Amino acid sequence: MTLLRAILRRRPAAVHATLAVTVAAVVWSLGAGASGGRPAAPTQAADPGRARLIQQGRDLYVPGCSACHGLNGQGVVGPDGRRRGVSLIGRGEASAYYVLTTGRMPLADSEGRTVRKPPAYPPSEIRALVAYVGTLGGGPKVPAVDAAKGDLAQGGELFRANCQACHSATGAGGALSYGRAAPTLMKSTPTQIGAAVRIGPGQMPAFGSRTLSPQEVDSVARYVQYLQKPEDRGGLPLGRLGPIPEGMLVWVGGLGSLLLVCLWIGSRMHTRHQPVEDVT
Repeated sequence: MTLLRAILRRRPAAVHATLAVTVAAVVWSLGAGASGGRPAAPTQAADPGRARLIQQGRDLYVPGCSACHGLNGQGVVGPDGRRRGVSLIGRGEASAYYVLTTGRMPLADSEGRTVRKPPAYPPSEIRALVAYVGTLGGGPKVPAVDAAKGDLAQGGELFRANCQACHSATGAGGALSYGRAAPTLMKSTPTQIGAAVRIGPGQMPAFGSRTLSPQEVDSVARYVQYLQKPEDRGGLPLGRLGPIPEGMLVWVGGLGSLLLVCLWIGSRMHTRHQPVEDVT
């Protein structure tokens, strides 16, 4: 103790500096342990523009979406015990982008069918709503899809393996079980295709990045663009519905033409063998 007092009297500044460094190190280690060694996530207020966009999205969400999805996106259950709207927590920005840009939301009736129609919001308000839904936590982001970078042949292989069974070989959609139907892809944009791949809307399964990489999604989007405007090298497209209209054309057109030829031949034979009247 005598030695410690002597040191304190001779070098108080050095001791105080040492104590300050020690305390700071202890505080830092406690903070790092509490946070798992990861840096703190940036707050939304760090980007004023982003914060304003999110606030705009909430201002649109409360009157337009909260009646079915809840003020905090937790979903709403009606008095009859039936769910009026699904929870948006964990759905992510991609889900909001898909349903808003395709006009599937909002619904006039919570029990109505979600079909494609013109969007109810302009693009600027859709961006705000998507940003706000993203703050509810979890879910995939809106994918960055560039169809121009995709490989057409690869996209065709992936489409036939994963999409054709429901959306048909031409992307025109098709009937499913229990009265359901897969929607047409004729109006889908590359970003909408990428969002649908990641979230799996309706009966469609979700494809993660391990199943379909971003580059493969680009290829699928490029192939869908090809289906939207294909090159009809064989002649008339006939609605691009497959062998049914082609077979109908053969039967109706071919047999109809054959019957007309038979009638023409028969009329000529009848005229040739008609007896000549005796006028004498």
